[in-house]
Amino acid sequence: MDSPEVRVEIKDHIATVTLDRPPVNAMSQAMVEAMAAAFDSFDDLPEVRVAILTGAGKCFCAGADLKARGASAAKGTRRPGAQRIYSRAGREAFNSIMECPVPVIGAINGAALGGGLCMAAACDILVASEAATFGLPEVDVGLLGGGRHAQRLLGVYKARMLMFTGQRVSAAEMYRRGILEQCVPPQRLMEAALEIATTIAEKSPLAIRMAKRNMAIIEFMNIRDGYRYEQDGTNALIHSEESREAVRAFLEKRKPVFKN
Repeated sequence: MDSPEVRVEIKDHIATVTLDRPPVNAMSQAMVEAMAAAFDSFDDLPEVRVAILTGAGKCFCAGADLKARGASAAKGTRRPGAQRIYSRAGREAFNSIMECPVPVIGAINGAALGGGLCMAAACDILVASEAATFGLPEVDVGLLGGGRHAQRLLGVYKARMLMFTGQRVSAAEMYRRGILEQCVPPQRLMEAALEIATTIAEKSPLAIRMAKRNMAIIEFMNIRDGYRYEQDGTNALIHSEESREAVRAFLEKRKPVFKN
């Protein structure tokens, strides 16, 4: 699960996934594959109740590694289909965050650009350092960025502004728009993320996993079908031991004790 470019630490039911590919955590094939493996692994690790995704150093993720791509092109060593293979791996890395069985908190420590913005948009909850920025700079090198993911974060029109201009949005602006839960000094970032993660980790693990799956599925449903789906989930949870323990704890005015 751990790799040289993606570190995973599990403590107190919280998995911290750290991108660590200096200097700017640019996306390599190995990095995105390791990311997907990390988030997929939580499906088989009941001790994990919530995850945090962050970056090492001053950058969250600067997107695709254009230097490596350009070097291989110049040498003529890029194999046929390499771009499609890389694109698929990157796409599945973002999907692995959205499909992760537990909530993922994005702790955005610096620039989240291109693919980095896609990673942020795939998270369930976002907190960011005051030094963080968000953008789609691909247009500056004649490419396209993660416009669909940007729409999810910023709406149609602001996403187009970023896509067409390469403009960056500050963490303060993202907080003003209600996209970030918190915008904090850099030294407070992980503390802020851990506070939210700890609150989630104290809830029923079964209910949290079902809630994550539920929110992902109902996002594209109409209200009638979405709410019906939620009610079916509630009906299933009612019969679980975790649900009964949560009710007992509530009535007895104590913290519930959940077993993995």
